[in-house]
Amino acid sequence: MMAGLLFARAGVQTVVLEKHGDFLRDFRGDTVHPSTLELFRELGSIDRLLARPHDAVSELTGKVAGRTVRIADFGRLKIRSRFIAMMPQWEFLDFLKGEAAHFPAFSLRMNAEATGLSFDAEGRVDGVQLADGNRLGAGLVIAADGRRSVLRGAAALPLEDLGAPMDVFWFRLPKSDTPGNDTMGVFEAGRLLVLIDRGAYWQAAYVFPKGEADAVRARGLDAFRAEVASLAPATASTLGTLTDWDQMKLLSVSLDRLTRWHCPGLLAIGDAAHAMSPVGGVGINLAVQDAVAAANILAGPMARGDDPDPLLSRVQARRMLPVRIIQTGQKLIQDRVIGTLLQPDARLDHVPLPLRLLDRHAWLRGIPARIVGLGVRREHIRSPVA
Repeated sequence: MMAGLLFARAGVQTVVLEKHGDFLRDFRGDTVHPSTLELFRELGSIDRLLARPHDAVSELTGKVAGRTVRIADFGRLKIRSRFIAMMPQWEFLDFLKGEAAHFPAFSLRMNAEATGLSFDAEGRVDGVQLADGNRLGAGLVIAADGRRSVLRGAAALPLEDLGAPMDVFWFRLPKSDTPGNDTMGVFEAGRLLVLIDRGAYWQAAYVFPKGEADAVRARGLDAFRAEVASLAPATASTLGTLTDWDQMKLLSVSLDRLTRWHCPGLLAIGDAAHAMSPVGGVGINLAVQDAVAAANILAGPMARGDDPDPLLSRVQARRMLPVRIIQTGQKLIQDRVIGTLLQPDARLDHVPLPLRLLDRHAWLRGIPARIVGLGVRREHIRSPVA
């Protein structure tokens, strides 16, 4: 959607395909980080974005070994958007749809699932095959179809799997709509729970070792509810609303990246190019940065009628460094913190020294805020306006 907005803004005829009939699906990335907010400030649409329902989170905290620890302070960032906007993704996507609709070159097709690619006589990608049997031709296909990308598979783009030690059950729990935002992670030996404050409900993530979803289910709902209550006592009175395992949505965590993001006629971005771990909630924001970089490099030349193929490698070259750095950090946290914590013999009877230092010194909390909130080599809007 972001790429569609920026390419159409430059005057490139753009069609965005969405396989569903609406955007109303739970448990997507809903953390709009300062780097993304600043892009909409550059576009002049920040006020319209923030008029959408959201909570502003200026500090990240965690509960470690029974103690609340302050981890990141976005108020220390030297930008105007010094917070994370916790915004349901359907609101964010609908906002992008409305902004893009101002440009005549933009169109959005709902209920339009891309199931494969089409190729010309020379083997160049020249469009996509749709689930309804039709074909949509294109001068360039941007594969933004997620971590299980059908289009990158159809193009046989090479994938490097970095591994992930955990999976996640996402679920909702009712809560009182109280002032402020109480989003936090709870870290205990062998157990990890993340609670995202959505105002009237918690969006909860129960983290467990990779491949053990069936084992968690086999212990039964009573045991699951008791486990959540012990980690987050504030949820205990509402856990009776969990009556069926169908209410828990399994996220099979992936951490991978394409070693080549493109082939003639096709470019992969976002999760299709690099599936991110949930650590830090950075996936949606890296995807938006990819879209901005793609438009900065490609939209102007394509609006002039130039062949985009010689430029596709520049998008990967621009974005691969931040992807590598962020994924390296995520893998370290996954393997040395989360993976260790989820071991059966794990012990966590005190707050580790690095977290104690973050909690004690406000200036230190600006470092994780900078990494999570702004990322590495953040993009700025440089694509033209038609």
